[in-house]
Amino acid sequence: MTSPMKIPLNKSFFITIALLIVTATLAHYSALWRIEEKRATSEAEGSKEPLYWVAPMDPNYKRDEPGKSPMGMDLIPVYEQMGGDEEVGTVTISPDVVNNLGVRTAPVTRGRLDLTISTVGYVQYDEDRLVHIHPRVEGWIEKLHVKAAGDPVIQGEPLYALYSPTLVNAQEELLLALKRNNPTLITAAMERLSALQVPHSEINRLKKSGKVSQTITITAPQSGVLDNLNTREGMFVKPGMEMMAIGQLEHIWVIGEIFERQAASVQVGDAVRMRLDYLPGREWKGNVDYIYPSLNAKTRTAQVRVHFDSSDRFLRPGMFAQMTIVTKPSRETLLIPREALIRTGSQSRVVLAKGEGRFKSIAVKVGRIGEDKVEILSGLKDGERIVTSAQFLIDSESSKTSDFKRMHHGEDQPSSVWVAATIESVMPNHRMVTVKHEAIDAWEWPEMTMDFQVNPKVNFEALTLGTQLHMEITKLDNGQYEMTGTHIMNGESEEDISSEDEEKVDHSQMNHGEMDHSEMDHSQMNHAQMNRDGKEPNTVDHSNQQQHSGDGE
Repeated sequence: MTSPMKIPLNKSFFITIALLIVTATLAHYSALWRIEEKRATSEAEGSKEPLYWVAPMDPNYKRDEPGKSPMGMDLIPVYEQMGGDEEVGTVTISPDVVNNLGVRTAPVTRGRLDLTISTVGYVQYDEDRLVHIHPRVEGWIEKLHVKAAGDPVIQGEPLYALYSPTLVNAQEELLLALKRNNPTLITAAMERLSALQVPHSEINRLKKSGKVSQTITITAPQSGVLDNLNTREGMFVKPGMEMMAIGQLEHIWVIGEIFERQAASVQVGDAVRMRLDYLPGREWKGNVDYIYPSLNAKTRTAQVRVHFDSSDRFLRPGMFAQMTIVTKPSRETLLIPREALIRTGSQSRVVLAKGEGRFKSIAVKVGRIGEDKVEILSGLKDGERIVTSAQFLIDSESSKTSDFKRMHHGEDQPSSVWVAATIESVMPNHRMVTVKHEAIDAWEWPEMTMDFQVNPKVNFEALTLGTQLHMEITKLDNGQYEMTGTHIMNGESEEDISSEDEEKVDHSQMNHGEMDHSEMDHSQMNHAQMNRDGKEPNTVDHSNQQQHSGDGE
């Protein structure tokens, strides 16, 4: 009989089996722990009540129950955030997202801003070398030697021949003085002819020939080109009339225009580079020659003058030029890259990189702006890092909970306004209402739909869906906006919706000039029933009848 086969068992075999059993046991209990943890977390979240529901694409769209946003998306529940001491407005982004967004940062540095001003200019004649031709006596143009504006002229060449009885008499006076051989009279007669623009060559001819010329030829006082030719042959001219002007193309002025805020940065002697659109690649260099003391009343720009030599005559009056003014470095200040700056209608912001994937949008005060650098007056410190790319996406998310005011108003704007509105939804649990209000010119708000917290002074029960009213919006110290007063017209009478414990305020103290009653239907009011205290309907005193909820400011 064959004996059974024996399997040799060693120590390592038992150790392996034991390890397998221990591993399986640990895996089992680990899985049970994860399931229990997940179940406990779900129960905890399920027991927590949402504060409200908000639209995914519009955080201002809030509701007190689930539903759909105006874009058809499911509303997201918002729970109370427990714990954490993170600063408001701080956004935390994972390293993978930071890498995918291509977020780049740059340090805040201290230095001097080399400000370059890019502007436009207009080419014109050098007025120091522009000569205007006026007659000094009245007469008639017998011969015009130049025919059109833009014609070149050479110094000493004839411009026009003038017949004037005054010049004829002045020549006869010189001849008479010569006949008498009176040096005093001769000198006086010659000086008179010179004062009347008679050329010296014509005076010498008269002394030699002794014959009076009926016409006197006026020559060009300088070389150049004609401008503003305002006369023709046969015309009668008189003193004060501008007949023509002679300018030079070898010397040109360019008048540049700069903004009012840039005027303080430009000084006489600053280097200027100029380009013309019709000559790409060609550049002229010059210096600021003069800064005009007054601004253009229409464009609110200051003018600077630059002198250029144009021996090749490429520069022509009336041309449009691109100018770059290089100003002298200013005082040392904080500088950031220009691409990092986010400019809105009310403020300037940057996204501060706080490290470990944390970012926050902060407001800054901006000074001068150069081509690639921006001067920061306040809001940042030397050595801090700011985001230079993808900062708009981060700013949009950070601004939802940031501590700076999103709707900034100047000191001259009122802290509260009255506006016509319609209630679109009511959230009693949160004492909030959603209203559609008209445009608010005082705050530069357009017509829009917004959520407002209702002040305890206002009777919340009177605010129902579809109610048309005038509401007072007050800007709080924390940057939020609250409904602090209401004014409802209900049928034939005005309804007071103040709380019972609220002190009634005299309606006569309110400034109705700031209230828009265009939405109020006065046709339904029975003014015949408003006769009180024996007064005529047209003289009824409304000061004690109309009441506002709120403080009535």
